[in-house]
Amino acid sequence: MAVHLDPVSSIPNLGPASQEGFAAAGIHSAQALRALGPDEAYLAYLCAGHRPHFIFYYAMVMGLQGRAWNDCKGAEKDGLRVRFDAIKARAVAAQKGGAYGKGRTDSAALEAFFNEIGLI
Repeated sequence: MAVHLDPVSSIPNLGPASQEGFAAAGIHSAQALRALGPDEAYLAYLCAGHRPHFIFYYAMVMGLQGRAWNDCKGAEKDGLRVRFDAIKARAVAAQKGGAYGKGRTDSAALEAFFNEIGLI
């Protein structure tokens, strides 16, 4: 029996352009995106050469929760901005061959990066 995989565009707030962008990052299904989680999936998206866009990031996070993109407000939005900025920093480091340039995308790598820039 064949396993049915849902397209990325089946996630609320994500459409055909998002699906193409994630495919370029090697993420070909909604199941794969969910398995990676929003932050790792967005890191892969950026590392595939896409430009960072905060609204797209939080719309994706909201969609994975089954929520409308414009449901993100206040402290929740502020928290997502912190996560978004950390993901952007990881992507830049990967492109420069820094702490993440060796394919490290785990929390230990993020902690190493924060240590490098003096946040920890």
